Amino acid sequence: MHASSPRQLTASVIDRIDAVPATDWDACAGPDNPFLRHAFLKALEDSGSVGRKTGWLPQHLILTDESGALQAASPMYVKSHSQGEYIFDHGWADAFERAGGQYYPKLQVAVPFTPVPGPRLLTRGNDADMREALIGALRSVAEQSQLSSLHVTFCTEAEAAAMGTTGFLHRIGVQYHFDNPGYESFDDFLGALASRKRKSIRKEREAIKEYGLTIQALSGREITPRHWDAFFAFYMDTGGRKWGRPYLTRKFFDLLGTHMPDDVVLMFAEKDGEPVAGALNLKGTDCLYGRNWGCLDEFKFLHFELCYYQAIDYAIAHKLARVEAGAQGEHKIQRGYLPVATHSAHWIAERSFRAAVADYLERERRVIGQEIAGLAELSPFRKAEC
Repeated sequence: MHASSPRQLTASVIDRIDAVPATDWDACAGPDNPFLRHAFLKALEDSGSVGRKTGWLPQHLILTDESGALQAASPMYVKSHSQGEYIFDHGWADAFERAGGQYYPKLQVAVPFTPVPGPRLLTRGNDADMREALIGALRSVAEQSQLSSLHVTFCTEAEAAAMGTTGFLHRIGVQYHFDNPGYESFDDFLGALASRKRKSIRKEREAIKEYGLTIQALSGREITPRHWDAFFAFYMDTGGRKWGRPYLTRKFFDLLGTHMPDDVVLMFAEKDGEPVAGALNLKGTDCLYGRNWGCLDEFKFLHFELCYYQAIDYAIAHKLARVEAGAQGEHKIQRGYLPVATHSAHWIAERSFRAAVADYLERERRVIGQEIAGLAELSPFRKAEC
């Protein structure tokens, strides 16, 4: 697909990330969020984790100038289902198809299987005019495709607002993030909590010690194929039980470890020298992002230890500003992860269906806003220090 844009830009859709040089894509994506990097998206494609067979067909949108240089981009996919998105529209699909429409395929601007907020309108130098051109190009592609809808998920609030002025519908959700105000140690973090919450976390961590586990935070070349073999077994076990269809292939983890080794932080637990559990994180410039976890045995509180407390420990030690622990889970609040709003933008082609979704989202935003305010009242931090 091709379309003319202001400033002599050309919009094109490419079916593989390799069609643009990594340095050009990364110049638009910026250094902060590892999931937006060329290497991460390429690992998904090269490993077969995304593609026609998985229902995530790459159709990345790019804007190039008259010299052919990449100026803006969005990671985009044609979806034949609504799996692996973490912002659920199954109800929309059911309603549309009951009314005689065809909801799938649809367009999705996202990082597959990754509920990590971040920019989706990638431009060199965070150029507002280029962002506007990219929004226009997204709408043009959606209209020309004659598909039911286009969904830009886990975008920034500013992006959702900008898209809202051009007919996209704004949706909010909830995640739980840990903010590090500059703690020097985990004990500093505990000292900021109310007494009862502090005692509860200490009790959980002491219980883990009684299992005699060896727990390490591994990164870079410390992670060997042995670790990836074990973690893939954890991932498949958890994914098979929870979702029925884990997407990431064993090859993906090899590619991740080869091309982004310093961005990976693997919390790894062993019992008598045998791997028993692991939690995969990726590290940005100021944030640790929790992604996948798995365990092959029953160890009470180990999930909290590997996914939450070890992540806080690591963030404090490495002077990271926050930890984002993934989607869902009110239980995270009592462990120092507070509710924050997430954002997405949705373009619906059919007018009456768009009006119905807009009405639903208006009511949903009010409810979620109230929910976030209510959840914030459950903060484990001492009131004097909130």
